Amino acid sequence: MKKLFQTTLLILTLALASSLSYADSPINDRAALADLKVGKGVFLIDIADAKKMNFYLEVIQGTFKGMQAQGVTPDFVLVYIGPSVPYLSSSPSAKIADKNSAVLMEIESNVEKLAALGIKQEVCAVATEVFGIDNSTLFADLNLVGDGFISLIGYQAQGYHLVPVF
Repeated sequence: MKKLFQTTLLILTLALASSLSYADSPINDRAALADLKVGKGVFLIDIADAKKMNFYLEVIQGTFKGMQAQGVTPDFVLVYIGPSVPYLSSSPSAKIADKNSAVLMEIESNVEKLAALGIKQEVCAVATEVFGIDNSTLFADLNLVGDGFISLIGYQAQGYHLVPVF
């Protein structure tokens, strides 16, 4: 019994020591960022679930700030297409509003926060037409573009790297 206790104590001590040494080493993206000065990303936002979309809008803000904290200037563009677009209107359909009322306000707030960080945000006019969204009801910080796919192709041709968010 004494040997079992000593073995357990030794294992716990080693686990604690290794976790403390890990805590001293910062978690970062040094290898991926290397000598990068500007991180250019075009995020394809194509999400049919309002809560999930809101979650990713928050994650993207964290990604932006994390890149800054590691000495890289983020240059991000978000392109909203497909089923994401109905969540970007100040006058959503009754079905969208009834099902997602609380999270719609959070989405609008996160769109504003992303814009305040200097992140460009574009909405596909093909999607607004397909989903019956009045373009004049899109949140103020959003830019309407003719076709989100064309935007994605154009930004990638300009050196932006695609980050698909589904």
